[in-house]
Amino acid sequence: MSIFGRKTDTAAGTDTTPVAVNPELAALTGDYTLDPSHTTIGFVARHAMVTNVKGSFKDFEGTLHLDGSDPSKSTASIDVKMESVETGSADRDGHLKSADFFKTDEFPTMTFRSTEAEALGGDDYRITGELSILGTTKPLTIELEFNGSATDPFGNQRVGFEGKAEILRSEWGLSWNAALETGGVLVSDKIKLVFDISAIKNAA
Repeated sequence: MSIFGRKTDTAAGTDTTPVAVNPELAALTGDYTLDPSHTTIGFVARHAMVTNVKGSFKDFEGTLHLDGSDPSKSTASIDVKMESVETGSADRDGHLKSADFFKTDEFPTMTFRSTEAEALGGDDYRITGELSILGTTKPLTIELEFNGSATDPFGNQRVGFEGKAEILRSEWGLSWNAALETGGVLVSDKIKLVFDISAIKNAA
């Protein structure tokens, strides 16, 4: 089911005309709010060159706009409170909030604002936008899988997505590290971002 406009290659060149909209999209058109109790915004970092540390942010707000008549105009916006980071270790969380990493006193919020959306075929999509951390804004592309839509027992219309992306944290000024005696560094520069999103359609 297409949520975003699709770009296709033809023998004559590149055809950027959006594909015909699936009739089922009409019911999904509208504005949605992320449900924090059923949404995960997380990350994975390599630690000490040998294992992965997983974390997530517990305090965030986000909205989606799905446009059934022109799916390429669908948008996403997310604001994350950096103070809400959790990795399963209070000491590590405190270090992440400090001046070595997130500087939460000075930069309390991380934001994402979409600029483009497209379908890749099937349930696979790509959304591109601007990610702002520590006052630095750079482009970010998220690969998405549409998990479907449903009406929950409380009458809420829901849509679900899973997403992933990779960044080099140093590009946003997150450059702290420590050398290991055996070679390498304590924290990887490459960070995997993971998203498991459930959004509820706003009342008309």
